Amino acid sequence: MIKLYFIRHGRQNSGLCNVNVPLDDAGVRQAKLVAKRLRTYDIDKLYCSHLIRARETAEYIGNELGLESIIEEDLREISFGDMEGLDNIQIKERFADFLEERKKAKEDIPNPGGESGQDVYNRAMPVIRRIIEDAKENDYKHIAIVSHGGLIRSVVAGVLEAPFAKKLCIGKDLENCSITEIDYDEETGNFIVERVNDYAHIEAEPDLLRKHFKRSL
Repeated sequence: MIKLYFIRHGRQNSGLCNVNVPLDDAGVRQAKLVAKRLRTYDIDKLYCSHLIRARETAEYIGNELGLESIIEEDLREISFGDMEGLDNIQIKERFADFLEERKKAKEDIPNPGGESGQDVYNRAMPVIRRIIEDAKENDYKHIAIVSHGGLIRSVVAGVLEAPFAKKLCIGKDLENCSITEIDYDEETGNFIVERVNDYAHIEAEPDLLRKHFKRSL
């Protein structure tokens, strides 16, 4: 069994939609907490997306575990298209119809000018398959992947063959630096979703939870 630990990046220092910015102080604390938790996981290899918040989170993990992070651009966040760089108020004003349709979770409609869940899954899975093949060749069993909420939800939906329209029903508040474990069974070729949105390592510090972050969609 190859265990893939998908870690959502730490909190970014902006509430705007999908801007490429560093972690804030809370995000650094979150990254350090998940890094300490991962010390007992025997991580063999560490990957991350190219976005700053993911790279910085991976750096804290790597420093704790003695690993260099490998950057894979196709592990980046879902594209929010025309909504990127906007705040919640602007998004709700300009994209009210889209948000209402998305909330119904009937269709996997792409973000205006951006990606759908299926789009994200299609670009992410070739990378994940390569990571698995590398693990097989080197007898690695534990892989950490620092990525983003939209990608993690899309991958979980995809490997379960669930409708991508339901991706936002996977961890409504997917916490920053939470762990989602997807195991790959080498004998059957099946994926097993072992856990989603595990944030036990930050529960003792409630100010780090997403309900205290004024974020965009």
